[in-house]
Amino acid sequence: MLTIFPEYFDGPFTTSLIGKAAATGTLDLRVHDLRGWATGKHRTVDDAPYGGGAGMVMRADVWFAAAAAVWGEDAPDGPGGARPRTILLTPRGVPLTQALVRELVAEPRLVVCCGRYEGVDERVAVAVATDEISLGDYVLAGGEAAAVVLIDAVARLVPGVMGNAASAEDESFSSGLLEYPQYTRPPVLDGLAVPDVLLSGDHGAIARWRQAESDRVTRERRPDLRPSE
Repeated sequence: MLTIFPEYFDGPFTTSLIGKAAATGTLDLRVHDLRGWATGKHRTVDDAPYGGGAGMVMRADVWFAAAAAVWGEDAPDGPGGARPRTILLTPRGVPLTQALVRELVAEPRLVVCCGRYEGVDERVAVAVATDEISLGDYVLAGGEAAAVVLIDAVARLVPGVMGNAASAEDESFSSGLLEYPQYTRPPVLDGLAVPDVLLSGDHGAIARWRQAESDRVTRERRPDLRPSE
């Protein structure tokens, strides 16, 4: 992660599955302070935009220097040369989907760039980033929150991170549908009962019920996932 707020990741990267995986070495998470590559007395990383406009824009020269250093031997020619998968988180990027997450988890290394202010100099998108990714049609104060979501989604698919790898195979979007309803004890609560089929012990009937419920929930809540209907 490249960010001007490295402390933002202290909690998310030391907690729960990600924290355990980092502690055991299953994940190698490194957070770099972008200001380490800024020059001048105040280590400034932003400047007024050419052409005018509100706010400040993050400088390309700082990002170029940081990326070249973090890429290391993987990009001996600097920006524009061979580079690991480098993601710029921005509202204009392609949507983050489970299919894209599965693509990213196959990469040996990811570099995640967290923008701030009114945005990042366009030359960073052109010469540093290999991908621009968005969480959705809304704007955040910075890329750090989006980076936590991205890393959480990718990390849980890394072998050894989840206690039960099968958990990732039977959930929303894994098959293109939303996940079916889940229940646990007690079987009845305030008049709300667990469906009888789940208590039947008939695994074939349970599988059919779950498939039908996935279809139903997807139809009702995300019909866009079933464009053929």
